[in-house]
Amino acid sequence: MDGDPAVESELDAFSLVFPLPFRVGFIATLAVWGWGLNLHYLYLAKVDVPSLIRYPGRSSPHHIPHHHSTYRLATVLSGLFAVSMVLFWLCTWGAASRVIDYDWIPMTYLAGIVAVFLVPLKNLPSGGRRRFLATLKRVSIGGIAEAQDGKFGDILLADVLTSYAKVCGDVFVTLCMFFTAGGSSTKRPDRSCGGTVVVPLLMGVPSAIRFRQCIIEYLRVRRAPYKESAGWGGQHLANALKYSTAFPVLLASALQRNTDDAAARAAYNRAWLVAVLVNSLYSFYWDVAKDWDMTLFASRRERNSSHHPWGLRDRLIFRPVIMYYAVIVLDLMLRCTWSLKLSPHLDKFSDFESGIFLIEFLEVFRRWVWIFFRVETEWIRNSSTGLGIDDILLGDYQGKDDDDE
Repeated sequence: MDGDPAVESELDAFSLVFPLPFRVGFIATLAVWGWGLNLHYLYLAKVDVPSLIRYPGRSSPHHIPHHHSTYRLATVLSGLFAVSMVLFWLCTWGAASRVIDYDWIPMTYLAGIVAVFLVPLKNLPSGGRRRFLATLKRVSIGGIAEAQDGKFGDILLADVLTSYAKVCGDVFVTLCMFFTAGGSSTKRPDRSCGGTVVVPLLMGVPSAIRFRQCIIEYLRVRRAPYKESAGWGGQHLANALKYSTAFPVLLASALQRNTDDAAARAAYNRAWLVAVLVNSLYSFYWDVAKDWDMTLFASRRERNSSHHPWGLRDRLIFRPVIMYYAVIVLDLMLRCTWSLKLSPHLDKFSDFESGIFLIEFLEVFRRWVWIFFRVETEWIRNSSTGLGIDDILLGDYQGKDDDDE
């Protein structure tokens, strides 16, 4: 492996072809395509996602499904990416100095992405964009709606943001480099731009958001009339604890990067290893046992019950059943991509810009897969009880106002 060699002192080979601003935009575009695919597959599986997130349903069969509207938005974003990328390549022709000088092209592209979400455009789903921005505004300060107002949608978005923590850090790095005197957003990414603690703090914000949401849910449970029906709220505290395990990882990683003392670096590395192991395994357990309601970690009696496949649950919507086992294994593997640093042959891979991008992409992919099974679980929880493993419920939720998508 030739790694990620420097073209010159200010630029690496990967950024020469695919600068950081374009990587941020590419992953944002993938997120929209991914959500469209989530909606599409779940629609085919008769899972009514709009009813779960309290989004207005389609009152007329002549209105296009929600996933078609999402695909339309994704297509516009993809076209914007393609045009900007080709223009950038034509202007730079692989010359390092020109790549650095023409950073205004990818920055204009990022501004274009923001405009697509903010500016009312006739042929784009304005209702969906308004709903997304309103939800993002509430979630961004750790807010969470009541169940009847779309709490599940808030939880989904906040959980997705935790998987985009590194991408959020890259957004700040891009802006910091662009607005720094004599800087350029297309140089080799300087992840200490703006100070050595700013980026780790920003990466911790999504986990802090979910932590606050969990505490809010706990306090709601402690108030009447929740107490009798929802227990004492211990699960919300356990969930908050799970998100809090992200903070020691970020702290140990930042301390390790910002010290020149070999002994201190080794100590911080050991602390980081313990912290990331706890975070990964706790999160994996929660994915399987709590988010997906699987019985893999349940008692032997419950796990070996004849009413459901081993380690899974009574009701499964997707087929084939073996897919659930494959996804559990995949989730564990992608939760532990940090283990690459333990390999003597791959330990430097995550320090390359190409390696950082691949790890970001894999986390986004893991979250995309997670959404299918998290939504399926919520659908089953909200469905009538007493149905068999092959039963699929249809939602009858109809919003009063249809989106103009």
